[in-house]
Amino acid sequence: MKRKLVILLVVLVVTLAVCIGAYFLFTGKEEAKEEVEIPAKEVLEENKNVLTSDEMPRVDASLATQPLMDAYVKYFGNDEILEQVKLNYTNTHPAYEKLIQGDADLIIVTEPSKEELQMAEDASVDLSITKVVNEGFVFFVNAKNPVDGLSLEQIVDIYSGKINYWNEVGGNSNKIIPYQRPINSGSQTGMLSLVMKGVEMREPTSEEAIESMGGIIDIVADYDNNIDGIGYSYYYYANVMYHTPNIKFLAIDGIEPTYETIGNETYPLMTAYYIVTRSDADEETLHFKDLLLSKEGMKVAQEAYYVPVQTS
Repeated sequence: MKRKLVILLVVLVVTLAVCIGAYFLFTGKEEAKEEVEIPAKEVLEENKNVLTSDEMPRVDASLATQPLMDAYVKYFGNDEILEQVKLNYTNTHPAYEKLIQGDADLIIVTEPSKEELQMAEDASVDLSITKVVNEGFVFFVNAKNPVDGLSLEQIVDIYSGKINYWNEVGGNSNKIIPYQRPINSGSQTGMLSLVMKGVEMREPTSEEAIESMGGIIDIVADYDNNIDGIGYSYYYYANVMYHTPNIKFLAIDGIEPTYETIGNETYPLMTAYYIVTRSDADEETLHFKDLLLSKEGMKVAQEAYYVPVQTS
C-alpha cells in the first residue's frame, strides 16, 4: 500500500512539473511583454479619420516600424485603409527600392545604407530624410552570460576580430560567438554606421550570419547552445516586438539602453527611425508627413511604445 502511495505521489509530482514547464514554455513570451517598462501614455481617441483612402499616400515600412506606421494610418485614416496598407509592407531595403523606383510615396525606416544612397543617385532621385522617433542600437547576450556591459571600443574589437574570448572582457574563458546580419538589413546598416565607422568587420562563419531580426535574438537566447553568443538589434524591436527574458541588453560605456536613456539621448548608440520621401513628393504625401511630425503624431508614436522626438 505504501509503495503504491509513493508511486502515485511521484506521478503527481512529475505531471505537475510537466504542466508548469509547458505553461512557461508556451506563455512565457507573451507574459514577458507585460513586463516591458513604458512610461504612462496619453490616451487619444481611437481614430481621427482626417484622411480618406484617396488622400493616403502609398506607404511602406521596415519590420521594426510597421507597428508605428499601423498606428499612424489607423489614427489619421481608418481600419479599412490600414488593412490595405498592411498588404503592401515589405522591409527596409525593398521599401527604399520602392520609393526610389516611384512605387511608394513615403516610408518609415532606418537610415539609408551606402548602397541605397548610391541606388538613389543612379536613379537621379533626391531623398528627403526626417527623424520621426528616437531609437537605440543595442547589443545583447544570453541572460546567463556574466558580462553585463562593454565599452564601445570592446564591441568594435570583438566584431573586428581583435577580441575573441569572453575572459578578455571580464567573462568566462569561452570563445565569443559574434552574430551578424546581412548587408542592407537595417541592423547591419546601423552596425556599420554607428559602431564600426569604417573599421572592417570580421568575416562571419555560415553559423554566425543570421538572416532575420528575430533569428539573431532566438539564437542568443538559446542557453543550451549559445551562452557565448552576442548579437545586435534596435531597442524597440528587441524590447517590445520580440521581447524575451532569455537575453539581456548590455550597458555600453556604463549606460544601459532604456526608454529613459533613449528618450533623453544619454545612451551612447543613439539612432532613429526616419520618414523618407522623394524630394519631389506631392502635396498629399507632404500633408501626411506633417501629420506624423505634429505633436499629435508624437502622441500616437508614444501610444505605440516608440520614443517620440521632442516637438516645438
